[in-house]
Amino acid sequence: MSTPENRRTRGLIDRRGLLKTASAIATLAAAKVSFPSGAFAQAAGPEVTGIKLGYIALTDAAPLIIAKEKGIFAKYGLPDVDVAKQASWGTTRDNLVLGGASNGIDGAHILTPMPYLITAGKVTQNNIGVPMSILARLNYDSQGLSVSNEYKDLGVTIDSSKLKAAFDKKKVEGKEVKVAMTFPGGTHDLWIRYWLAAGGIDPDKDVSTIVVPPAQMVANMKVGNMDAFCVGEPWNEQLVNQNIGYTAATTGELWKHHPEKSLGVRTDWVEKNPKATQALLMAVMEAAQWCDAMANKDEMAAILGKRQWFNVPAADVAGRLKGDINYGNGRVAKGTDLYMKFWKDGVSYPYKSHDLWFLTEDIRWGKFEPTTDTKALIDKVNREDLWRAAAKTLGVAASDIPASTSRGKETFFDGKIFDPENPSAYLSSLSIKRIA
Repeated sequence: MSTPENRRTRGLIDRRGLLKTASAIATLAAAKVSFPSGAFAQAAGPEVTGIKLGYIALTDAAPLIIAKEKGIFAKYGLPDVDVAKQASWGTTRDNLVLGGASNGIDGAHILTPMPYLITAGKVTQNNIGVPMSILARLNYDSQGLSVSNEYKDLGVTIDSSKLKAAFDKKKVEGKEVKVAMTFPGGTHDLWIRYWLAAGGIDPDKDVSTIVVPPAQMVANMKVGNMDAFCVGEPWNEQLVNQNIGYTAATTGELWKHHPEKSLGVRTDWVEKNPKATQALLMAVMEAAQWCDAMANKDEMAAILGKRQWFNVPAADVAGRLKGDINYGNGRVAKGTDLYMKFWKDGVSYPYKSHDLWFLTEDIRWGKFEPTTDTKALIDKVNREDLWRAAAKTLGVAASDIPASTSRGKETFFDGKIFDPENPSAYLSSLSIKRIA
């Protein structure tokens, strides 16, 4: 018999059923987004719920920091990711060699050549290599070539030749000329070497090249410990804001849209945790997309500036994120395309041709032997295949997934051309180098 009470009861049951069904669908949909397709198909998440990642206080660590701050790691089934500050790139290397199981780290925001140097045992104790994998690129552009105010009247720009006579004069007076970078064979080392050499200054013979951690660059220049340095942001901007030195050029002026940092992870961790690796990649990709949006730059600067991350004023981070560059010597450029890039136009994808340029430059300066099988080494370290798989699962548009592992020929500010099909021709074209 249909009574008002029965009808109310049936309606309540129907509504509860609908809610339960909707909830189940939502849970399944969330699971499909949160986990790699393989993990979803097997009704299981990543093998682990976290990984210990290192970072240096540099703006290009933003994808890892934002993924942590915004809960994106957790969204993809990795709520226990630890993003731990490292004192220097040397510390990063040492902790990667230790590994997470031995109170080190298993991955890091890292200078792109470092996974190769570590894998090959070029920078490790007793030359014992630790296999590393590059999973993604973290950014393009926005490092700085900065000069002490001692040389402010020279108005040095991307052309470093104006420094040659000044450096020679200083040496004649018995004073040491010091230029700083952050790690031998790393990106900052290669940028400042390229810049100096293009101006006729031999980075090994005409100056002393020293290693200084990024966060200590400004303080060291303030007390006169260096004449020039190359580092990432926010330290070049802070140097200008404190009126200690000026930016001669950003590295995007040296090589437009150049690769910079990478997400490097120990290969043993990647092989042991394939689902977690894909989840990690998907989270970093989503964070990179967030970082790339101009509307998010002020919030990003505020987050990075926090005490637990960089401990700097947000103003030291924000300007160059937007392409607004106060060079510090009267030059001011607004709205340039020299801002740091995180996603659009293939930034996140680790092109093998870019890794080949870094290895070729490290051969130029004696960090690798000329006989190095660069192709085999790149095929071992560069895991662009895992990037592609994660991008597909994430639903990245086909137009945002590069068709080739090579970006083709690259042209530098001095007219030099790097053809990944013929790196030896590029080396031959360079006048200052450590190889015949």
